[in-house]
Amino acid sequence: MFQRIIDGISASTGTTVRLTSLAAGAAFALFITTCFLCAAAFISVLNKYGPVQACLAGAGIFFLLTLTAAVSYWVYKRQLRKQAHIAAERATKSAASSMLADPMLLATGLQIVRAIGIKRLLPILAIGGVALGLMASRAGVPDEASAEPAE
Repeated sequence: MFQRIIDGISASTGTTVRLTSLAAGAAFALFITTCFLCAAAFISVLNKYGPVQACLAGAGIFFLLTLTAAVSYWVYKRQLRKQAHIAAERATKSAASSMLADPMLLATGLQIVRAIGIKRLLPILAIGGVALGLMASRAGVPDEASAEPAE
């Protein structure tokens, strides 16, 4: 059980490190490119319109870059939240179906039925069925506390 958890953490850490290093390299290259483009735009606007307009044009370029980065970050976080929600639903459905298909659980249940008797166990099973139905119907409803992402 712990080995699976450790393997999952190791795989996600390795993937995160690789993606972070690729993103850092791309960000550095984008920064250098942006510097040269901004310098060229600044000089061009400075020669044609003057220093104030050149500074405003540079500020506008950086503002557009900031908006682009913020929107792409927002879209990425939203996509991650959606994937996590889908994975949680699949895990819940898988856990419920595997628990009911476990032969040891079924054998234990049959032994309990034999020991207690079916007539005494029927009301307990009815209450348990209602509780299981309520739990299954609540599994698809997200909590209000977990609706907001923690950062």
